[in-house]
Amino acid sequence: MKYISFKHCLIICLIASCQAAPQKEKTATTTASSVDSSVKVVAAPQATAASLQEMLAKKEVPVLCYHHIREAKAGQSESMKSYSVSPAQFAEQMKALHDSGYQTVLPDQLYEYLVHNGPMPAKPVMLTYDDTDEEQYSIAVPEMNKYGFKGVYFIMTISINRPRYMSKEQIKTLSDSGHAIESHTWDHHMVTKYTPADWDMQLSKPEKTLNDITGKKPTYFAYPFGLWNQAAIPELKSHGYKMAFILSTKRDTTEPLYTIRRMIVPGQWSTKGMMSAMKSTFGKKG
Repeated sequence: MKYISFKHCLIICLIASCQAAPQKEKTATTTASSVDSSVKVVAAPQATAASLQEMLAKKEVPVLCYHHIREAKAGQSESMKSYSVSPAQFAEQMKALHDSGYQTVLPDQLYEYLVHNGPMPAKPVMLTYDDTDEEQYSIAVPEMNKYGFKGVYFIMTISINRPRYMSKEQIKTLSDSGHAIESHTWDHHMVTKYTPADWDMQLSKPEKTLNDITGKKPTYFAYPFGLWNQAAIPELKSHGYKMAFILSTKRDTTEPLYTIRRMIVPGQWSTKGMMSAMKSTFGKKG
C-alpha cells in the first residue's frame, strides 16, 4: 500500500507540473502584450499646425533678395542698377546686419516658425540669392562667413556651369557648408504664363538636377520676377514644395506659405537706407 501511495503521489505531481507550465507561459505572453500596448498609448502626439489666422498674425521675418554683386556698368539703366550692389556695398550691409544683432535663418526654420510656432532669434533675417550668379559664391560667401551667416540660393538650373554662373561643384560646396539650395525654375520662365506642359520642365527638371548635385530635393521655390498666380500653388504642392517666395507685393491671406514676401536690395540705396527700408517693409503686416 505504501509503494502504491508513493507512486500515485509521483504521478499526481508530474501532472500538476505539466499543467502549470503552460499557465506560466500564458502569463508571460500577456505581460509582454500589455507592455507593447502601453508603449503605443504614450507615444508623443503630432505637433498641431497653426491656423491661417495664427500664421498671418505672426511678425514677418525680413527676407532680403540679391541678384548681382558687382559694380554697375557704365551707361546701365536705373532699372538694371536696381538688381546690382557693389562688393563694397554688400560687405557694408553684412557688417551692418551683424552689428545690429541680426542672425540669419533658413527656410526650414521659417517654416517651423510659421506652421508649428518654432523658435526664432530675437532679430532674424533671411539672405536670398536669385539666378545662380557666380559672385554670389565668390563674393557673398566670404562676407557671410565673417559673421556666421548662411544664405538661400534659388538656382535657375539652365545657367549652371555657364560663364559667369556657378558650377555644379560650387553649388555642392554651398549645400555641404549649410547653405540652402532651392529652386528658381529651369530657365526663369514666368509662372503666370505656363501651359500645362511647362510645369514638368520648370519644376521636375530642376528638382532632379539639384537633387543630383546636392543629394537633397529642393522644397522651397522662388517665383521668377516675383510673379505668381493661384494656378501655381496646387502644382507646387503636388511637387512637395512647402513654401514659395514672391517679392514685396502683398501676400495672399488664403495661401501665406506660398506668398512669402522678399525685398530686393537695389544698388542705389545706402546701407542706412537699406536697413531703414527693411524695418519699414517687414515691420508692418504684408
